[in-house]
Amino acid sequence: MWKDFFYFTRTQRKGIVLLLLLIAAVCLLPCFFGSNSSDRGDITAQEVSEQEYMHFLSSLKEQKSVSTHKEYGIRPQRQSAGQTSPLLMEFDPNTADSVTFVKLGLPSWMARNILRYRSKNGVFRRPEDFRKIYGMTDAQFQTLRPYIRIAQPDTDRYVAPVRLLEDSLPLRKDTLFKYPPGTLVDLNRADTTELKKIPGIGSAIARMIVDYRSRLGAFYRVEQLADIRLKVDKLRPWFWVDTTLVRTIPVNRMSVERLKRHPYLNFYQAKVINEHRKKKGNIRSLKELSLYEEFTPADLERIAPYLSFD
Repeated sequence: MWKDFFYFTRTQRKGIVLLLLLIAAVCLLPCFFGSNSSDRGDITAQEVSEQEYMHFLSSLKEQKSVSTHKEYGIRPQRQSAGQTSPLLMEFDPNTADSVTFVKLGLPSWMARNILRYRSKNGVFRRPEDFRKIYGMTDAQFQTLRPYIRIAQPDTDRYVAPVRLLEDSLPLRKDTLFKYPPGTLVDLNRADTTELKKIPGIGSAIARMIVDYRSRLGAFYRVEQLADIRLKVDKLRPWFWVDTTLVRTIPVNRMSVERLKRHPYLNFYQAKVINEHRKKKGNIRSLKELSLYEEFTPADLERIAPYLSFD
């Protein structure tokens, strides 16, 4: 049976012989048409020696660069084709333009980040502030640190006018003033400006508190700040809550859409309230809602201050 695999017709045998002859001819071609050692190329022995010498010098420079980066903890960066080496020079990060930052070796997107930071009234008051730019690595900052020159404002000329007019000048809304310890702020009345005066609260957290307060209908205790993932233990000493400002929901008059907008009610709970009103009439107390599995005791406890049954 195995002999069938090695059986070839006469025509196939001729083809195999011809193929073998062609392979042998291709293998022997370099022997007949190869050039002499003197005509193999234009590179002479002297040029080969020069190339080997230049390669040796470049390897020495590369080893020196790697050792320098390791000594100072700087990660070497590969220089892409066509990229020029950084031009290190003194610069003021508060006044330099994007071209200067690019010449210093920073990528264009980082230069845009710096200009965007300055457009929002960001100021570099000391060289270490430059490290806080998004995307800035330790290697880049350590390279540029010796060249940062921040101009100090000339305050002597304007001390007298500011002191004379400080009582009449309006307070800036973005003031960095913070309340001293022991200050109490009403969590239901404070706006974003007042909230930002509390240590640990910035613009984003202040807006988050005000937005959530609007959705709730005011806070009835400070612990509700945990609903928006804030650290209650750190914020509790700064707040008190006026519970008379809590806005209640007339549960017997609100639609399903309006009920489910409240953070403490979901769609299924709002639907249960609506179905109960249709079948049994108005709801008179939370006890009636406790009969439904959609409402747990914890759900009823936290929603209780926000429901009215008139």
